[in-house]
Amino acid sequence: MEKKAFNTFSAAMLGIGTMVGIGIFIVIGLAGSIAGNLVWLSFVIGGIIALLSGYSLAKLAIRFPSRGGIIEYLVQEFGENYISGALSVMFYFAQLVTLAAVAKSFGEYGARLFGYSSVFIIDTFAVGIVLFFTIINLLGAAFVAKSENFIVAIKLIALSVFTIAALIHINPQYLSLKDAPPVINAVFAIGLTFFAYQGYSVITNAVEDMENPKQTVLKAMFLAIGTVTVLYVAVSIAVLGNLPLSEVIKAKDYALAEAAKPVFGEMGFKIMAVVALISATSAINATIYAATEISYTLAKKGELPKVYEYNVFNSYEGLLISTALIIPMILFFNLSEITTVAALSVLIIQALVHFGHIKLTKKTGAKKSVIVAAFLLMSFVVFATLYYNAQKDIKIIYYLIGGFTIAFIMEIILRKLFKRTIKKQIKELIDELL
Repeated sequence: MEKKAFNTFSAAMLGIGTMVGIGIFIVIGLAGSIAGNLVWLSFVIGGIIALLSGYSLAKLAIRFPSRGGIIEYLVQEFGENYISGALSVMFYFAQLVTLAAVAKSFGEYGARLFGYSSVFIIDTFAVGIVLFFTIINLLGAAFVAKSENFIVAIKLIALSVFTIAALIHINPQYLSLKDAPPVINAVFAIGLTFFAYQGYSVITNAVEDMENPKQTVLKAMFLAIGTVTVLYVAVSIAVLGNLPLSEVIKAKDYALAEAAKPVFGEMGFKIMAVVALISATSAINATIYAATEISYTLAKKGELPKVYEYNVFNSYEGLLISTALIIPMILFFNLSEITTVAALSVLIIQALVHFGHIKLTKKTGAKKSVIVAAFLLMSFVVFATLYYNAQKDIKIIYYLIGGFTIAFIMEIILRKLFKRTIKKQIKELIDELL
């Protein structure tokens, strides 16, 4: 029997790598500009919601083991129709936009580390790292798991050293509650902090490559989310305790690296910039794997062209096509607003997954009260994020509506042109229970 690529530890590392890379280095400055020194509270609440959501996804993954992850769950819950198909297309493109944003962040950190600031150098770094991990993923899932373990280990050690040292040198005045913003600001920041957790869903995409998935998925999910929650809260306290809020807002995308200066000086900034680069590579590594498996499932069910089904070495040609779609985003688009749209898209889709899961709890064995709580809290995050962005930049709402509209149009066109309908990959399991 062929040995599976992922055990509990490596599956958790896959999730941790995605979450930390997309999360702390990208959103802490933005979330801090909203919640101020209460941003740690936003991370705590975001972590609680992520645990509830992770429980729901893990139970679905055990019952419907599929490389498609969330896409398979949508089909099982809402049926083989236009709604599940369009949501699947939207989720796939949201993954690609997120990847492009992380790659762009890698490019900016890389260029800054070596003293460059030109768009050409930034884009060269960004495109280069995407191509590098495309090659790694072509070598197969086992190689993804092994490389992820190594990358995450380096990153967690470096972040732990920084956090411990920074916590020792905290300026209590910066964390004073008398200077804290209204608690409602911490609520508005949850959308951003939760986005930092969203990588946990990648664990479900690897379920078919796991040893004993019934035990592995849930344990890996809780281990990954629990570890990241503790890390995020500690890092947020360290950053806001070493930098005045004005400097956190000014630094934004590199606030964590900037927070290393008071403790380690200029060398600290460079070291944390390197850690940020490692974090970005880890996220790209893990998320490319997920996006590739998603594209494979989309093609198998009929949402995307059949070319995605062809094998390339040990992976799928969908990996190459996904990479080809990411590169133009890096080169030609302003990713700040569209990344917010991607975050909201995933939030909405996950809320719908939990809503659909409510009627399947007898089949998945999940506690209905937990699934209902996951749906309600996720919906709350969506509405709070929409409300805040509607006040700050109404274009975000227009882009979001436009994205879902395009996804539905694409689904209609693909069905009409290719005469294909979305199908359940795990259909035989459902039939046995009817």
